Amino acid sequence: MKRSLSIEGIDPVSLYGVGNKILDTFCSYFPNVKVVARGSDLILDGREAELEEFEHKFKTLIDRKMHKMNLTPYDVEDIFEGESTSRDFLLNPGSPICYNTEGKPICARNLRQQEMVKAYFENDLVFALGPAGTGKTYIAIALAVRALKNREIRRIILTRPAVEAGERLGFLPGDLKDKLDPYLQPLYDALGDMIPPKKLQELLAEGTIQIAPLAYMRGRTLDRACVILDEAQNTNLGQLKMFLTRMGCKAKFIVTGDASQVDLPNREDSGLLKGVELLENIKGIATVVFTNEDIVRHPLVGKIVKAFEKKD
Repeated sequence: MKRSLSIEGIDPVSLYGVGNKILDTFCSYFPNVKVVARGSDLILDGREAELEEFEHKFKTLIDRKMHKMNLTPYDVEDIFEGESTSRDFLLNPGSPICYNTEGKPICARNLRQQEMVKAYFENDLVFALGPAGTGKTYIAIALAVRALKNREIRRIILTRPAVEAGERLGFLPGDLKDKLDPYLQPLYDALGDMIPPKKLQELLAEGTIQIAPLAYMRGRTLDRACVILDEAQNTNLGQLKMFLTRMGCKAKFIVTGDASQVDLPNREDSGLLKGVELLENIKGIATVVFTNEDIVRHPLVGKIVKAFEKKD
């Protein structure tokens, strides 16, 4: 069936975007609805239920335009992602968590990742343990981005221990930020997949997203935030305790690590597995253990991991 939707009183270019970029992004969420823009009118053709949903969402876009000077594709993405609830994910952990900058959905790709998503919504602290390439950090950051877009949190805080630097840190060029950025780059990469570059820079500049080495967490209380500790196998038990006790009200903490890749001078100093064991019977804390079978990178990565494990 066909339906006409009017935007009379609104400059079409300000709503549709230059070259209809905003409109095209919006329509990409309705692949079965044919849309023709004729000035201030949209001619829709599709099934009644989809047209109803299209009109409902489009009115939300118009309302957002009333409160903003310029719309971006990010606003469209925010409208669609802002609807999901924790109940949705508990019923179907394979639902899209968020969308990447190309508009493609980011979902849990296997049962273990789905287990991690479910654990996140049922607990305030999640340990995700397992080998490289299983998507632990990527899923954690996707969950944090989703929570930020849904206004469930005020900040995303990502941290890693910079133990790889050791004494070499002082020999790297630049100021402290320049010296530390190489060790935090994997976190920037994951965020860059999910948030457009300009928007990401704005969020970093205003402190809505913070990326810092673990030592900078001391003394802070982190409320209404999703906080991710990556490469936690490179923390000792005292550092892990320091990090976990930063948890404030309405905060979510995710700790990821691979106990087989400890970079500390003495591998026995790693506090990750010790901490998991100490906390395993506390309600509100979950542990998800990934294996080589859960690796989602290039197929060779799984074989490489197995080969090194056999040698060890």
